[in-house]
Amino acid sequence: MLPCTERLILREMVAADLPRLSAMLTDPVAMTAYEGPFSDEEVRQWYDRQQDNYRRYGYGLWAVDLAESEQMIGQCGITWQDVDGVQCPEIGYHIMREFWHQGYATEAARSFRDYAFSYLGMDEVFAIVRDTNIASMNVAIRTGMTIRTRYIKHYRGVDMPHYAFSVRKT
Repeated sequence: MLPCTERLILREMVAADLPRLSAMLTDPVAMTAYEGPFSDEEVRQWYDRQQDNYRRYGYGLWAVDLAESEQMIGQCGITWQDVDGVQCPEIGYHIMREFWHQGYATEAARSFRDYAFSYLGMDEVFAIVRDTNIASMNVAIRTGMTIRTRYIKHYRGVDMPHYAFSVRKT
């Protein structure tokens, strides 16, 4: 069983996706929560981490394609993240800015939540959101998550307050 939705195809990223991935990760507005856009090297490292996740776990951040056009509009999936010293499965989501406010992040995140519970056998999944990222908080809430903790994450030389949202399998 692969996660999917009526409007979205969710699949592992391939090298041909690098231009679209780069367009998203180098967008200064879309990457505000990350303290600004990624460099070309940071984009490549991001992509390489996902390839490593696929090999190690069988999942990671996957490409999010529109079903109607097969155009990549973002990424979503499950990665292991440190939440205040504890490793937790996180549903991460990034959608290209021109596709914001159409429900794609929530749709993809719900699909991965269900995939984590039904196929991967996980009992709880998280969304780790910077405390200034209201849109991502709303996606977590619409995915059924509630705040579990607030902690400081050190990233790109900055201490950033984050919320760890989660939902448990029912």
